[in-house]
Amino acid sequence: MSSVESTGTGVEAAPAGLAESARALAEGRTTSTRLVTEALARIEVSQGTLNAFRHLRASAALAEAAEADRRLDAGERLPLLGVPVAVKDDTDVAGLPTHFGCAGELPAATADSESVRRLRAAGAVIVGKTNSCELGQWPFTEGSAFGVTRNPWNTEHTPGGSSGGSAAAVAAGLVPAALGSDGAGSVRIPAAWTHLVGIKPQRGRISVHPRSDAFQGLTVNGPLARTVADAALLLDAVAGAHPDDPHRPPPVQASAAARRDPGRLRIALAWRPPLTLTGTAPHPDVRRAVTELAEALARLGHHVEEARPRYGLIGLGFLPRATAGIAELAALHPEPALLDPRTRSALRTGTRLGGRVVRAARAREVRQHRRIGALFHPVRGRAGSAGAGFDVLLTPTTALPPPRIGRFDGMSAWRTDVAMTEACPYAWPWNVLGWPGINVPAGFTPDGLPVGAQLLGPSRSEERLISLAAQLEADRRWYEHRPPAAP
Repeated sequence: MSSVESTGTGVEAAPAGLAESARALAEGRTTSTRLVTEALARIEVSQGTLNAFRHLRASAALAEAAEADRRLDAGERLPLLGVPVAVKDDTDVAGLPTHFGCAGELPAATADSESVRRLRAAGAVIVGKTNSCELGQWPFTEGSAFGVTRNPWNTEHTPGGSSGGSAAAVAAGLVPAALGSDGAGSVRIPAAWTHLVGIKPQRGRISVHPRSDAFQGLTVNGPLARTVADAALLLDAVAGAHPDDPHRPPPVQASAAARRDPGRLRIALAWRPPLTLTGTAPHPDVRRAVTELAEALARLGHHVEEARPRYGLIGLGFLPRATAGIAELAALHPEPALLDPRTRSALRTGTRLGGRVVRAARAREVRQHRRIGALFHPVRGRAGSAGAGFDVLLTPTTALPPPRIGRFDGMSAWRTDVAMTEACPYAWPWNVLGWPGINVPAGFTPDGLPVGAQLLGPSRSEERLISLAAQLEADRRWYEHRPPAAP
């Protein structure tokens, strides 16, 4: 099996995805040592351009690949045995510091996070940790600590954030899949802007231990991959709770769902985002791409109609939780003066809004579930209304195509918040609710920049969303498109 092909970017991109790599290893058509060696070579070649990685585990990964080959030769089979993957730099990997986008010297983690433990138990070889913006706050992956991570579709543009390094690595073919995290869209936004599938699972589906209940329950871990099957396979591999986790949803079978017909669904298409006071509307290129995707869903037999979710003042539940989460992490940094001024501003806000305010914000979640969840519950005599028994909500993932590198440079904390809300007003409510969502590629702008759409569902609806995404993928075949030549 030839495991690499040239993209013309100076990066050798692996045509085999996660599932195909696992099959090839199990069938003896390649070796883990070969796959890991080639992944490390691609990362090294790309690092000066894309800058997707903060830390590499070259020696350790090669040793683990050799051990995986011995296990494969002995007949052992695990879902990801010998397959190279990457994780985001907010995730503890024993022996490496968890910088989470920050500057300064931090001690190495002494133990793996629960998600990394599960990756290893599935046989995966972790080649490194990918770049994130500072404490995951922004929809771009740039910072004084590590430089700029660039979009392989156009290196003058951001891949998004905060899981931008993971998205750039997968989109460029450096690794077949990667783990990210999503506290306000940080998996779905970079997936949209790099033409990937990105799953934000139900809160608790993938453990975030040792930071259980991360960012006051907003943040979850999730997979980024080029296909639904690959994202589902990674989700199955890492799903499950740590004994200390407060959120423990019942298990799902994501890979099985990716092979299942979703049936005929009622899909609500919503253009208006929650109230943000920015006057945001989707860019014409985004609206065109999402409209075409909605038309594809209708052609596949689904009922699609416009609707307006009752978001209410959900932002009042988000801001205290988000800033309190930043404050909790920033307060642990050994050299606070090294943090971005915008981070220090969020720290002050989060400190003021902590305690009673954040507890009140979390208490509102039950009412928010009822109000927004009405979209998914049938109400007799209100066909076409916000209570019309829809199965799935479809929205743009972002309002804008990927911004240029440096778009947010030199901005104050307030201006950065406004600018990123204008670009990304659609994703964060589902973090407040704790419910699942999937970004799927929706198409491209006329100048070749990717944009995405969200499939959103009520509590514990990952299997339905995955089945629908897989059906769309079979129709639209987005995985056939790869990044073009880049400088």
